[in-house]
This record gives sequence, C-alpha cells and structure tokens, in this order.
Amino acid sequence: MVEERPIDEWRNKVEPVLLSKKREFEMFGYRGISCDDIWKCLKEKVWKHKRHFRLHEVVQDIFHLKIHTYMDYLSVNSLNKASKTKDDLMASIQAVMHQEKELKE
Repeated sequence: MVEERPIDEWRNKVEPVLLSKKREFEMFGYRGISCDDIWKCLKEKVWKHKRHFRLHEVVQDIFHLKIHTYMDYLSVNSLNKASKTKDDLMASIQAVMHQEKELKE
C-alpha cells in the first residue's frame, strides 16, 4: 500500500507528469506555462482542502487538470492582484494626503 505524504513531498517524483501536462497545454497553443505554474494551480485550486495524498492521486489530478481550470485560476489570481494593487494605491494616496494635511497645519 502506498503511503500518504504531504503534497510537496511528491513534487520531484511527479516532474515528468507535470512536464507532460505542460506539453499538452502547449499543443493547444498555451505557451509560457511552466511546471511550477501548473503545480501552484493544483495546490491552490484542486488540493486546497487536503494536504496529504497518495502518489496515484497526485498523478491522476495532474492528468485531469483541464486548461479551463488553469485559466480560471489565472483569472482569479489576476483579479486578486489587481484588487490588492488598488488597495495599495489608495493607501498610498491617503498617506500622501495625510502628510500634506500635517504640513499645512
């Protein structure tokens, strides 16, 4: 029986499977996706509620990852980054306005 391990312990062992998935995405015209990108997507979207897996479960999830799932992951991350950037910008503007107000007083 294959033991369950924390997901990151399987990373090096499944590198050939990740490379296969990367090449599959490239065949569909999606260039610039790395094995690390695929791994991050799986960790954050597919494996977010479970942290210990058997090897065959990890391999199965990699092979079953669809391009639309990966693209959804990218879209959500992009929106989250944009929101954070907007919040950071507002905080910067407020800090500058506060400094100007203090200088006038």
